[in-house]
Amino acid sequence: MKVALAEKQFSTDAGLSAEAIQVRQALIDKGIETPLVENTLSNEQKYQKIKASMTEVVATLGLDLTDDSLAETPHRIAKMFVDEVFAGLDYSAFPSISIIENKMGLEEMVKVSDIAFTSTCEHHFVTIDGFAKVAYLPKDKIIGLSKINRIVRFFAQRPQVQERLTQQVLVALQSLLGTEDVAVSIEATHYCVKARGVMDASSSTQTSAYGGKFKASKSTRREFLG
Repeated sequence: MKVALAEKQFSTDAGLSAEAIQVRQALIDKGIETPLVENTLSNEQKYQKIKASMTEVVATLGLDLTDDSLAETPHRIAKMFVDEVFAGLDYSAFPSISIIENKMGLEEMVKVSDIAFTSTCEHHFVTIDGFAKVAYLPKDKIIGLSKINRIVRFFAQRPQVQERLTQQVLVALQSLLGTEDVAVSIEATHYCVKARGVMDASSSTQTSAYGGKFKASKSTRREFLG
């Protein structure tokens, strides 16, 4: 079934960048793509359907949609879902990637720390926010530094679980850079824990994913985490 889905998705690749197609296939091959079904709706169609659904939700809760504070709430939620917080579900929004040849022969670690992101828990549709740290050891290619931040943001803009988000950033960069030597660490607060259920306001969740030398070498991991 997963193979059939992949084939259907590839049949609608017109307009996607080569990098977006490459990264998506890498995630599918690793079994870490976000669970998706084929969706041919335009953004406008998605907006209209979500707006109608949220109008029903708001009314069902007993809120007065004629009140000027609430009248535009379904519109705001629909626009937010399609254009902002879930924009990473659409590979046409995958960032333009600057990959250049490593003409300088760089070998030392490239690390970007304190990458702030906001995501959404796929179990409750409430906020996850935190910081990512990403590093790689250059081989034949290097990537524009801001593109690392943009890749983190792209995968964060989906309904997520933190473990998958961590792996998706790792595999995306491994695929784009042509190296296994990538590391990703994420620390985040989950508002499904903070604001509901156990209501623990002080805990955070840490996840990490290592490839190549980061997995094999304790000293390389220590340098990354330091």
